[in-house]
Amino acid sequence: MKKIFQIVMALLMTNQVIASDGNPPKRELRACWIATVANIDWPSKKGLSVQQQKEEFVKLLDEQKSLGMNAVVVQVRPVADTFYPSQREPWSRFITGEQGVQPAYNPLAFMLEEAHKRNLEFHAWFNPYRAKNSEKVELSEQHPVNKYPEWFVEYGKKMYYNPGIPEAKEYVLENIMEVVRTYDIDAVHMDDYFYPYKVPGEDFPDSLTYEQFGKDKFDNIEDWRRDNVSSFVKELNTRIKAEKPYVKYGISPFGVWRNQDKDPTGSATKAGQTNYDDLYADVLLWVKEGWVDYITPQLYWEIGKKVADYEILVNWWKQHGYGKHIYVGQAPYRVGKKGAWEDLSELPRQLNLNRTIKEINGSMYFSAKSFGSNAVAVADTLRNDHYRKPALVPQMPWLNIEKPAQAEIKKVEKQGDEVVVKITTPTESNADYFVVYRFEGEKAGEMSTAGNLLGTLKRAPYAETTFVDKSAEKGKVYTYIVTACNRVHDEGEAGNAVSVKVKKSKIKQI
Repeated sequence: MKKIFQIVMALLMTNQVIASDGNPPKRELRACWIATVANIDWPSKKGLSVQQQKEEFVKLLDEQKSLGMNAVVVQVRPVADTFYPSQREPWSRFITGEQGVQPAYNPLAFMLEEAHKRNLEFHAWFNPYRAKNSEKVELSEQHPVNKYPEWFVEYGKKMYYNPGIPEAKEYVLENIMEVVRTYDIDAVHMDDYFYPYKVPGEDFPDSLTYEQFGKDKFDNIEDWRRDNVSSFVKELNTRIKAEKPYVKYGISPFGVWRNQDKDPTGSATKAGQTNYDDLYADVLLWVKEGWVDYITPQLYWEIGKKVADYEILVNWWKQHGYGKHIYVGQAPYRVGKKGAWEDLSELPRQLNLNRTIKEINGSMYFSAKSFGSNAVAVADTLRNDHYRKPALVPQMPWLNIEKPAQAEIKKVEKQGDEVVVKITTPTESNADYFVVYRFEGEKAGEMSTAGNLLGTLKRAPYAETTFVDKSAEKGKVYTYIVTACNRVHDEGEAGNAVSVKVKKSKIKQI
């Protein structure tokens, strides 16, 4: 009965979206967080075989692709431990069940390969300071807590790198840069965990560090803490861009920068904790100075919530992007929960609102598993309506690399029930993937919207790349055009147009 109700609600939301939405945008980030800490999304539990882990991850990616996503944000360093071989921190216990035990494969290399096969951007997600998320956890001998105990503090029964110790800061920076240098990631991503959320009745134990490193330069410990985080954010951006200028750098902060009663620049909210005052994250400074390429404020509240209204906040953030991308952190994990989220149209209404605001460049969803459980009806809505057409990842003009050469259609042919489009581009072109457009009839039409966008696919490592059109109907006439995009999503010029009539066993070129 519950499943039937969800389907009915999904159909009702479908009608609402079609009426208000029109054509989906051609460019929009559509990403999902895949959390590994505590095995939230993947692997489903510790100690699975390599084959089981791989099968689970492939299934996750296929599900995200079917929803219309064009990026995944994968947690590769959850608790100062890793999903890749590192010289600096131990293997994560969320893989094998025991920290420091090497699995029989390289999870990060595998995940990257599978994501890129599906032309999904891969944002490598790091938690910079968190080192131990429970006092019960046994840390391996190789863990930095055991090698450099003077760098760490205990707070709220958890452990953190002390952001005020220069050696600790440098170590964390290089932990992240190890991945940037070694792997073909598309972005470095960090979430809201800088200084930890405040624990009632407990002070973060860094007063002696402030005396040693901050008192001569800062009048109070709060400004010093903010500078510790800001200097880290700035330096990481500098290193990433020096190593690989095309790799993006984004941060997903808590949804409220400051409340208006503390600062007239702040939002009309009454959040219990905020970025600036409690997490010591001066997000607006980072964006103003251009130290990040995107921000993803976590707006996990409903429209109309008294202390933190989604509509108020999304309109506040739109004024504070300073030319950088803003992706909204959405909360499918809350769908169906008691209260406002029992209304299954809440999340679709938020997406409709986002699309009325030109400064909003897309969404990230927390988290992947939600679409297979409580948010199944919303998943259907995404698949059938909001994301019924593919979208290209938005361009970042400041990531300036050469545009790709023109792509050409070499041949269109029939293989079984499917139409196959064979694509070529000059060997020296920096094309990363191809965009395929299909128009009904013998003429090409509009390419600036998603209406005629059929799909994208990664460029093959050889002369010809093959796109399979599974939705072509027998008896119809179509015109195909292909373009190439580089890895920062700049689109090249359109190539040749090829018009064909689909017959039962062959293609007739017109």
